[in-house]
Amino acid sequence: MLTERSERIRQARKLTRRAGREKAGLFLAEGAQAVREAVSAGPGRVVEVFATPAATERHPELTERAGADGVSLHLADEAALATLSETVSPQGIVAVCRSLVVSLDEALGKSSARLPGQNGLDTPEMPSVSAAPRLIAALVEARDPGNAGTVIRCADAAGADAVVLTSGSVDPQGGKAVRASAGSLFHLPIATGATVSATVQHAHARGMTVLAADGAGERDLDEAETAGWLAEPVSWLFGNEAWGLPDDVRALADHVVRVPIYGRAESLNLATAAAVCLYATARAQRKPPAR
Repeated sequence: MLTERSERIRQARKLTRRAGREKAGLFLAEGAQAVREAVSAGPGRVVEVFATPAATERHPELTERAGADGVSLHLADEAALATLSETVSPQGIVAVCRSLVVSLDEALGKSSARLPGQNGLDTPEMPSVSAAPRLIAALVEARDPGNAGTVIRCADAAGADAVVLTSGSVDPQGGKAVRASAGSLFHLPIATGATVSATVQHAHARGMTVLAADGAGERDLDEAETAGWLAEPVSWLFGNEAWGLPDDVRALADHVVRVPIYGRAESLNLATAAAVCLYATARAQRKPPAR
């Protein structure tokens, strides 16, 4: 049984840091839900799984699925698993996964992503999007991993084609972001590192309307729907949790839209505002044409 001093655990522990993840092209998916989605993403996505004996008894279907895909399962004690966890109460199961991030072209539908292999194994294909995506969520300098993961989850639930985290944003493959995504990280393409300008240019090149979500928007979400903006292919820009979208970013958008506040709340946080905007757009795009 592996301990916290075992070499495999020591190597996996490097993936708790962004530099280690980027160097290895790997990341950790912690907890039963994240591991379940990882192994369901198809052969080649998961490199190996670490679990305590108790966790294998609680989740036999996960270890059986991993074994069926040829994924190595390593038993480790609770202290070892705790060093791979960022939670107060670790669930005792962690998967080492190949990086999910793709280029902006791949995320917005130019081609289906094929990631570089690791350890000579076959590489998995990312979920592909159509040649003409209809809904994109772009996070501009988002710094809170919990918010980033939640927006990815909301985008997945709303049927978005991809999520883009522009340069200066948090790593979506960090532990807190992966947990907050509740497995949605494995369901749709995720692009990182592109500038806001490049993201907007790519969206425009695909015939998308770029909407910036901002409390100072000239139109509210209801007016945007009435104007027909939401029914067309849309790429949303969502700003930083503390300072929102700067003037130069708002200027890149076709329209700046605010979420209407009907009560006395000062504003909505990033993840909540994103959920409202994405679902409003999804509904508008799915609404049957008027007769």
